[in-house]
Amino acid sequence: MTHIGEKTFKCEVCEKRFSRYGDRNIHMRIHTGEKPHKCEVCDKSFSNYSSRNNHMRIHTGEKPFKCEACDKRFSNCSSRNSHMRIHTGEKPFKCEACDKRFINCSSRNSHMRIHTGEKPFKCEVCDKRFSQCGDRNIHMMIHTGEKPFKCEACDKMFSRCRDRNQHMMIHTEDKPFKCEVCDKRFSRRAYQNIHMRIHTGEKPFKCEACDKRFSNCSSRNSHMRIHTGEKPFKCEACDKRFSNWSCRNSHMRIHTGEKPFKCEICDKRFSNHARQNSHMRIHTGEKPFKCEVSDKRFSHCSNQNSHMRMHTGEKRFKCEVCDKRYSRSGHIKRHMRIHTGEKPFKCEVCDKRFNDCSNRNSHMRMHTGEKPFKCEVCDKRFSQSGHRERHMRIHTGEKPFKCEVCDKRFSQCANRNSHMRIHTRENS
Repeated sequence: MTHIGEKTFKCEVCEKRFSRYGDRNIHMRIHTGEKPHKCEVCDKSFSNYSSRNNHMRIHTGEKPFKCEACDKRFSNCSSRNSHMRIHTGEKPFKCEACDKRFINCSSRNSHMRIHTGEKPFKCEVCDKRFSQCGDRNIHMMIHTGEKPFKCEACDKMFSRCRDRNQHMMIHTEDKPFKCEVCDKRFSRRAYQNIHMRIHTGEKPFKCEACDKRFSNCSSRNSHMRIHTGEKPFKCEACDKRFSNWSCRNSHMRIHTGEKPFKCEICDKRFSNHARQNSHMRIHTGEKPFKCEVSDKRFSHCSNQNSHMRMHTGEKRFKCEVCDKRYSRSGHIKRHMRIHTGEKPFKCEVCDKRFNDCSNRNSHMRMHTGEKPFKCEVCDKRFSQSGHRERHMRIHTGEKPFKCEVCDKRFSQCANRNSHMRIHTRENS
């Protein structure tokens, strides 16, 4: 007699076991590539009948499954059931390696591949492999240019459903997920989970080349391209290529002028979400990132990482023209414009052009008179963050710049460099 929950049917390729014969057969199509079920509208093929039916609802817009708690509607039953666990807090699926719990089976299985390193899904064009079917399918759209998901408010098209849904929240400003530590709210649970790692310090994703660890998968994957040099994302306007999707999209807004993200306090608008969040910390004073050596705190991660390289002396980014090295990727990009002469950032008032965004923004404050950066000790205000930080050393006495010859220390880089010339004249 077969008992409930017993897994009697085994995959002949990978020996994974299933409780139902039909489930085993559907799983086998991962290995065989068989996709017998075809969409009647766009001819896309699927390995199982239910996936085809779920896909069909993209075309029909049908959402027959309703959440009993908030009346939100879904195109398939599993999405509705998974959503219901947001209200109940239920996490029935447990990782067998680290006991972390998940609200749905797919999230658990996807997480398990962090431990196993398994990448069963392969791109049919470039043979790149992926740990998740969805990531493979999204990657395929780089080759096909397909963008099947449309924003209902502004008709903007997206290659991924979740990107469309995230974009929709710009119009609705819906943020249902709240951090349990600092009460910050998020439009997606994934963003909430990533944010929580700021508080816990958890970095579960490791670079396979240099063992550097990351708090989220996308940061790890983006970092990996430093080693591989891969730039799979191309600007549709100027053909410039980027190592990650968000940088490409941010760059695109240089051409479109779009600034969809707005500060809730002063109504200033931004071309990407990260700049909006970084700007918000000017108002809140939040500094969630801490240097592990000196305990100095920073308002965003990039400043912390840049500061850490003062301690390590690391300069991993090299100019391909003159071999000059830099500690930050942004610095080498700005340096490269010396060779190319590119000045992509334009002042909206006088049309003067700049080779980096920060110089353009600093210049803009000549027109506006804005001084958004305030000293926390004496309330003096500054038009640039760097000027405020340099001023703060008057109060702290910090002298982070050291002469390499006599070890004398300075509060400003320019003073250190000026002092260094004493030694160069002595040696000449």
